[in-house]
Amino acid sequence: MAPDNGECRILVIGGTGRLGRHIVAASARLSHHTSALVRDTSPSDPTKAALLQSFRDLGVELVHGDLYDHASLVRPMKTTDVVISALGTSQIAGQTRLITAIKEAGCVKRFLPSEFWTDVDRTCAVEPARSAVYGAKAAIRRAVEASGVPHTYVLCGYLAGAALPSVGQVVSPTPPAGEAVVLGDGDTKVVYVAEEDVGVYTAMAAADPRAAGKMVYVKPPANTVSHNELLSMWEKKTGRGFRRAYVAEATVLKMIRGQSAHPGDVLKAALHFTAVKCGWGERFSSVAEAPFELGISLAHAAYILGETDFKIEPSRGVAAGELYPDVKYTTVSEYLDRLLMSTGSSERYLQGRKCLVTSVVAACCVFLCVYVWMLSGRLG
Repeated sequence: MAPDNGECRILVIGGTGRLGRHIVAASARLSHHTSALVRDTSPSDPTKAALLQSFRDLGVELVHGDLYDHASLVRPMKTTDVVISALGTSQIAGQTRLITAIKEAGCVKRFLPSEFWTDVDRTCAVEPARSAVYGAKAAIRRAVEASGVPHTYVLCGYLAGAALPSVGQVVSPTPPAGEAVVLGDGDTKVVYVAEEDVGVYTAMAAADPRAAGKMVYVKPPANTVSHNELLSMWEKKTGRGFRRAYVAEATVLKMIRGQSAHPGDVLKAALHFTAVKCGWGERFSSVAEAPFELGISLAHAAYILGETDFKIEPSRGVAAGELYPDVKYTTVSEYLDRLLMSTGSSERYLQGRKCLVTSVVAACCVFLCVYVWMLSGRLG
């Protein structure tokens, strides 16, 4: 499948997205001949332009093309070994176009469709997540398998960049201040994986014959923690405690089904923010449509049903940690340290520490003065 030196020709579709950019970078750093399909190779947006320049600096070839332009897909696939899709939720169904192009190109040896979540064939998720996410991804699996195109599915649970900046809170984009909202009892285990680590494991699996026709389970041992454990870690790191507001599953289900009033505009706005941030709401044409219910139903699957803590089935796949034991992944604790040092969190943390030190110094001064006064009285 790959040249003798282990290099492989990899084409990434959706390579400028929140996850795709990490797959592109990892592939290039592994010395694979890496190409990224982009709609505009010279964007006016400075952020996008900087990202594309970072790709060029890594030796990535930028290929002009579009998911809805068949010829632009087939052309680069004629010189490609592996196609990796990192397309967002709104374009999951469109991956049938990639399958058609792969078959026409005739030389692609492996396809990795956009999975990067839980096992969509093993789910008890409720609507709208069941159809909008799980159902859409499962339909692509069936299309890939029916086409006969060799494949690998990468499963990874919650992307850290989507869940950890709020310390697991689905209803807030920021860490808890006075109170943390917890879905369920907070004891369900959840798997978190940093996007850059998913990129590394994906790029390695793409060129690995051992991963052909299998699922690659990205489930770092140190990153399987409950929401309660996650919040306790944050409390310890910041030196501050906060209340925990537990939302019973029955209430969560009522919110999803519209049988309970939405918990206020602020909460709904926060859920919409999370849905958009994670790409969950991209399927919908209106802000007022399903992102709120979709976000809550996905969170229900993760934080109450425990579906990101998937079981590794040897008959269907292999753990990424077994295939690549030398990969040093980012632990949840390390990610929280990074969050703590980001703008705002570190300032509040350091300010709290400064106040604590000031209080201790002041107390010491008082005790010293009292001691000197007592000593002087005895000498007198």
